[in-house]
Amino acid sequence: MLSFELTEEQKILRDTVRDFAQNEIAPVAQELDEKEQFSVELTKKMGELGLFGMFVSEEYGGTEMGYIAYVIAVEEIARVDGSHAATIAAGNSLGIGPIYYFGSEDQKKNYLPDLCEGNTLAGFGLTEPDAGSDAGGSKTTAVKDGDDWIINGSKIFITNAANPLTSVTVVQAVTGKNDKGRKEYSCFLVPAKTPGLTANEMHGKLMWRSSNTAELFFDDMRVPGNALLGKQGEGFHQMLETLDGGRLSIAAMGLGGAQGAYEKALAYSQERKQFGRPICKNQAIAFKLANMATQIEAARNMLYKACWQREQKQPFQKLAAMSKLFCSEIFKYVATEAVQIHGGYGLMKEYDVERFFRDQKLLEIGEGTSEIQRMVISRYIGC
Repeated sequence: MLSFELTEEQKILRDTVRDFAQNEIAPVAQELDEKEQFSVELTKKMGELGLFGMFVSEEYGGTEMGYIAYVIAVEEIARVDGSHAATIAAGNSLGIGPIYYFGSEDQKKNYLPDLCEGNTLAGFGLTEPDAGSDAGGSKTTAVKDGDDWIINGSKIFITNAANPLTSVTVVQAVTGKNDKGRKEYSCFLVPAKTPGLTANEMHGKLMWRSSNTAELFFDDMRVPGNALLGKQGEGFHQMLETLDGGRLSIAAMGLGGAQGAYEKALAYSQERKQFGRPICKNQAIAFKLANMATQIEAARNMLYKACWQREQKQPFQKLAAMSKLFCSEIFKYVATEAVQIHGGYGLMKEYDVERFFRDQKLLEIGEGTSEIQRMVISRYIGC
């Protein structure tokens, strides 16, 4: 049956997360952004709200609320601040997801309860200095040595991988060649304190300045055989599936950010007077706002449908790529127009639209650039 109505549980979640974001995150978002400071306190509070492990079964500490509820939560946090939305999005889709879907029973029981409580965080080590969109260009290697693996290489731009709450990072490495002579990839669970691992927090970012971003180095790092995630050679497949889910959360960040920027622009346009009346009464501004509201509504319906398809165990990958592309580019459009409506004030850090304008850019790059999304979509439609 076709229905656009949220359940009562989803409505309560939306209102609860909205209040938390407005009352707890909004007052400190600008200061944390300025200091490039990751907040352990706010992350733990988000854990107490149940925002980690929302698609994980209760058996492993999750809330089992589903993907629509999950993207609503990400959307509401992003409506106020992209950095904290990134902590939730990466913590769930990229950190918890691979362990939940591909981990052994022991790995799930060892890591998931604390991750779902928000007591710890997990990173997702895919991107390398010379391997971004071309994930197949990875150079990090894992060589078998008895029952152990020795890993050498590096990763870059890894969210949640170098902060006080980081407990583990999923690391993809080349473990040999398959029958066709192509690189074989496997994934490993690497605890934060593993000897041979160096995790450096990255600074000087344009956006997500209070989100934790890390550069990782592996120098003859030894991990036991039971650190292997799933089976040897399944790493590339695991990463692709993880990114499919991650696109939903990035789309939610775009949707929430667009909503937040739109609301700031609307409120400002109703208060700001020029030529004797609020600027929203001028057709040029009113039409901008009308276009923004229309695009946001279209984006929300597309994303929620993609999440519904996933919950119904229907193919969702094409619509996930479409949602990630559309929501991230709508955020760009809305943030740009929001700054324009604010005029010179929109360029000042004391106005939130300045931060929205900066935060937007990563969504067109992270977890598959807009160009990669168009490649993915084109293949699904038969090109």
